[in-house]
Amino acid sequence: MLTEILKATDGAIARAAALLASGQLVAFPTETVYGLGARADDAAAVQSIYRAKGRPADKPLIVHVTGIDQARRQVAAWPEAAEGLARDHWPGPLTLVLPRSALVPDAVTAGGDTVAVRAPNNAVALALLRACSVPIAAPSANISGEPPPTTAQQVLRGLAGRIPLVLDGGATSVKTPSTIVDVAASRILREGVISAEQVARWLPGVARSTPTASD
Repeated sequence: MLTEILKATDGAIARAAALLASGQLVAFPTETVYGLGARADDAAAVQSIYRAKGRPADKPLIVHVTGIDQARRQVAAWPEAAEGLARDHWPGPLTLVLPRSALVPDAVTAGGDTVAVRAPNNAVALALLRACSVPIAAPSANISGEPPPTTAQQVLRGLAGRIPLVLDGGATSVKTPSTIVDVAASRILREGVISAEQVARWLPGVARSTPTASD
């Protein structure tokens, strides 16, 4: 497979959206790292992420959304704490783990009962999400076990020949993975840019744990 790398113009974003709509994979920038995306409602497309990365099948993925309205359709419950955290930090490097809705395939959650959702603070990512009109499931765009890429060239070095397109939106601005919060369990699964103190505004006494998902 030939892997194209295209500057993230309107035309390139439209091409990426068409590829995603057809069940193919696209690498795209967020503010943290580059993600390897598939449309989140297509189980076969999501499974191809695991094959391209060599990712263990028991590691769930993050579902990227345009904002609160789209996120709420992916979850079975949206408590006050989720609303407050999303309003404070979205778009931005905060991932919320909540009970999944029936719209989310098992492939996204590794068969689990929860789904991780976030709205990225990156113009290219948001434009791609709007062009797709569906959420995008995406871990980091690297071979499993390798460092997450922060430039399109780093993506290409790892995934050339494995995916059809890399959208080049320049270097990511944050370069630190998102903070992941299990809202129902009141637990931080990974502390990133958003601090425990910021999370505690909506989840007083929030605890820390180990990661269950990655960007």
